[in-house]
Amino acid sequence: MLETRDFLDLETLCRELDASESSVRRDLDILENEKALRRVYGGAVPTQPPGDHAFDYDEARTSLRDEKNRIAKVTAGLIEDGQTVILDGGSTVAAVARELASKALHIITNSLPIAESLEAVRNIELTLTGGYLDPRIRVMLGPFCEQMLGALRADVLIMGIGSVTEAGFSNNNTLVVGSEQKMIEIAGKVIIVADHTKFGRGGLFPVAPLSAADIVVSDRDLASEFVDLLRASGVEVLLA
Repeated sequence: MLETRDFLDLETLCRELDASESSVRRDLDILENEKALRRVYGGAVPTQPPGDHAFDYDEARTSLRDEKNRIAKVTAGLIEDGQTVILDGGSTVAAVARELASKALHIITNSLPIAESLEAVRNIELTLTGGYLDPRIRVMLGPFCEQMLGALRADVLIMGIGSVTEAGFSNNNTLVVGSEQKMIEIAGKVIIVADHTKFGRGGLFPVAPLSAADIVVSDRDLASEFVDLLRASGVEVLLA
């Protein structure tokens, strides 16, 4: 499991291994002593992470391309001309940005790829946040980014996410978490876009509870248990 995931939380391990929490904790201690993994708060991580490609924008945009394009079309249909829309970083949100290019919108983003794709679109007003530029995922993050976001308001946020579990939405980059939390705070409506592979695997740092989202758009391979979980939290679920 750790060969393909950068973090495993106790809840996921207990569910997927059909084991008690005490048993899982004992086994994690043994595996850590054997240097097969590293214990962290709430779960375990690989001793050697899956690799930078797991966070790399160029790598991510080629993964599950059809699913992301379908998600993007459905999401773009939720946006109306004249709205102010925040676009978070990530390959799925970038696919949404391409679908929004025909609308008259004010776009706020911390993503360089999204800004580059919209810079010549005359019907789009574009605002970029400042901040530290992460060269792997090509988004601007950190205190300066959060300070600028705090001075703004938007009709809608379209946000990708690293992980979705019963505990909520989470991510593995503390700087990303900070900017995403600020985006949620300033948006009138929150739309999460996430393909089915993002569900059921925990992230290191909580972003928000499931109830923070108004709509989640995923693909048709999303397991029904997660659809039910989201709806029980008052979230509308759309499958592309």
